[in-house]
Amino acid sequence: MRVLSGIQPTGRFHWGNYFGAIAQYIQLQGDCNKAFYFIANLHALTTVRDSKRMQANMLDAALDLLGLGLDPEQATLFVQSDVPEVSQLTWLLMTVCPMGLLERCHAYKEKKARGLTADAGLFTYPVLMAADILAYDSDLVPVGEDQLQHIEVARDLAGSFNHLFGDVFVLPKGKVLDSSAKVPGLDGEKMSKSYGNTIECFEDLKQQRKKIMRIATDSRPLEDPKDPDTDHLFQLYANFATDSQRQEMADLYRRGGFGYGQVKKALADAAEAFFDPARQRREYFATRPDLVRDILNQGAKRARAKAAEVLARAEAACGVAASPN
Repeated sequence: MRVLSGIQPTGRFHWGNYFGAIAQYIQLQGDCNKAFYFIANLHALTTVRDSKRMQANMLDAALDLLGLGLDPEQATLFVQSDVPEVSQLTWLLMTVCPMGLLERCHAYKEKKARGLTADAGLFTYPVLMAADILAYDSDLVPVGEDQLQHIEVARDLAGSFNHLFGDVFVLPKGKVLDSSAKVPGLDGEKMSKSYGNTIECFEDLKQQRKKIMRIATDSRPLEDPKDPDTDHLFQLYANFATDSQRQEMADLYRRGGFGYGQVKKALADAAEAFFDPARQRREYFATRPDLVRDILNQGAKRARAKAAEVLARAEAACGVAASPN
């Protein structure tokens, strides 16, 4: 079973990215020939229009993923644009893609509904994503629930191509990432770059502590009992705490007689301890740029070999394979 997923280099990864997706990607690794993870720089071009920022984001994404536990001995890590076969495959899929299918996709519909200009890149984004998936004979694609539509698009396009040209593509299945980890942002809303309420996984520790101390809380008296299950500060703390720490904090909430500053300090301490091994791993790779480049190059080599095999199969099936010399 081959697992595949991509993550866009649009900025530094934050706690929501980690608990909502990256931690689960890492749990699924185990064999570099069966776990493919890529830095989706081609997708990021729909929003990142500065070349220097793109290059910096790509390096940061690689360092962050390696630091957070992606092991190049257990997973293939590569940059999307280093596999040009995917772009070639995208065109083949475009030729069997109905316009109506793309017009129904969420990202395009939402931008159009807000009166914003949607470029062709955003409109055809789901076809490139389908090519990303199909190019590696992916069996399982872990995604957030809001991305399931793109897996269905990939299955629809694969099915249409197979119907026209024969059995070419593996039909992938989506795996909805566990959303039980609640990761609210500084304002209590879902942690998201677009809301400007994030705490980065590798935030400067002094800055991280300052942000935590600014997390919005209610104004109930110190002595009042509080429900931990409905408190976003507790929800954040629960992601980092051990079972016993989590229970102890929940009991404190229900008893009352504490200040939120006490919880914030506990959260800052727990988060710092939780990510400390990852910080050390990231620092190791950051001081060895040649090693990081080699990891990405080797990953791209493995990915290209598989994508070339699938592309050749698709080109032969539809009659556009290179003529023999």
